[in-house]
Amino acid sequence: MAVSTSAPRPSARTTPRRAPRALRSAERLCHATGLLLVSSGLAHLVVFAVDGGPWDGPVSWRKPVTFGLSFGATLIALTWVTSYLRIGERLRTVLLVVLAADCVVEVGGITLQAWRRVPSHLNMETPFDTAVSMTLAVGGGVLVVLLTVFAVASFRRAPAGPAGMALALRSGFAILLVALASGAAMIARGVLLTRTGHQQAAYHSTAPLKPLHGVSLHAVLVLPALAWLLSRTSWGERTRRRAVTTAVGAYAAAVALAGLWPVLGR
Repeated sequence: MAVSTSAPRPSARTTPRRAPRALRSAERLCHATGLLLVSSGLAHLVVFAVDGGPWDGPVSWRKPVTFGLSFGATLIALTWVTSYLRIGERLRTVLLVVLAADCVVEVGGITLQAWRRVPSHLNMETPFDTAVSMTLAVGGGVLVVLLTVFAVASFRRAPAGPAGMALALRSGFAILLVALASGAAMIARGVLLTRTGHQQAAYHSTAPLKPLHGVSLHAVLVLPALAWLLSRTSWGERTRRRAVTTAVGAYAAAVALAGLWPVLGR
C-alpha cells in the first residue's frame, strides 16, 4: 500500500500570526501609548495623595487617575485581542493608530482640565472650556465608531485563538458596546441639561450610569485573558469552553446588576 507523503492540513490558527512591519509598528505604538497613559494615571494618584481634595465630583484628581488607567489598559487590551480578529491588516493598522491618538486626546483633555481645577466634561463656562468639552465628546464619538468596527468584525468571521476565545471576544465586544451606549447616554443627557441652563444638574446626571459604564468597559480584556490563561492549563477543550461560557454568564450578570444598581440602591 502506498504511503502518503503529503503534509497534514494545517489546523485552525490558535495564535495570532506574525504581523507585517507596519502593523507591528502600530502595535508597538499602542503598547507604548497605553503604558504612558497608565503611568499618567498612577502619577496622578500620587498627586492626589499629596495634594488631597475630594475624590468624587466633577473637579477632582480621580478623573485623570481613572481615565489614565482605564484608557491605557483598554488600549493595550484592544491591541492584543484584535490580533485574533480576522480583519484586514491595513484596516487594523489604521484603526489602532487612530485609537491610540484618540485615547491620548481624551486623557490629555481630562488631565488638562484637572490641573486647571475645572470640570472636563459638560463644561461650557468659557469658550476654551467649551472647546475642550466638545473635543472630548467628539473623541468619544470616534471611539464608538472604532470599537463598533472591531465588534462587527468579531461577529462577521469567527475569531482565531484557543478554545473559548471566539466566545470570549464576541461577548467582550458585545458588553463593550453596552459601555459605549451608557457613555453616550451620559454625555447626551449632560449636554441637554447644560444647554437648558442646568449646569450643576448636568454634572450629577451621570452618576446613575457610572457603575454600568465602568463594569462593562473591561469585559473585552477580562474574558479573552481568561480564555488565554485556560489554554495554558491541561484541561480539555470542552472543559475550557464551559469555563469561558460560565465566566461570560457571570460577567453578564454583573453588568445587569450594575445597570439595576441605581434602582436597587434607592
